[in-house]
Amino acid sequence: MISQYLYISTAPSLSRDEVDSILASSARNNPANGITGLLIYNGRNFLQLLEGDEAELISLMVRITHDPRHTGISILEKNRVEQRSCPDWAMKRVLIAEGPEKRRELLEAELPETLDPGLRKVIMNFAVLN
Repeated sequence: MISQYLYISTAPSLSRDEVDSILASSARNNPANGITGLLIYNGRNFLQLLEGDEAELISLMVRITHDPRHTGISILEKNRVEQRSCPDWAMKRVLIAEGPEKRRELLEAELPETLDPGLRKVIMNFAVLN
């Protein structure tokens, strides 16, 4: 079994370059640590799904907690699952389009079919409401 963490954090003043840097770092480091997932940034908050070995996720969450670009980190879900929802994504950035209906449409197309329905609902609500 592997662990899944879904967390939200506040990062209201990040530029697109800073978000791209976070993604590049994740894409570089996560495969070596067996971590997969997705990241949504709405211009103020991150919502991130992380999957992997429990010890690796704890270590990553400690690093994220100490990263000055994030504040108000709150773990929304912490689950043990049989298989990954995002096995091919070292860290997939899910872009938020303009307008709630377009966001919903794009997210439905992007999110993995294997994603737990409860997690899907939280992710969709985050993206559509922000």
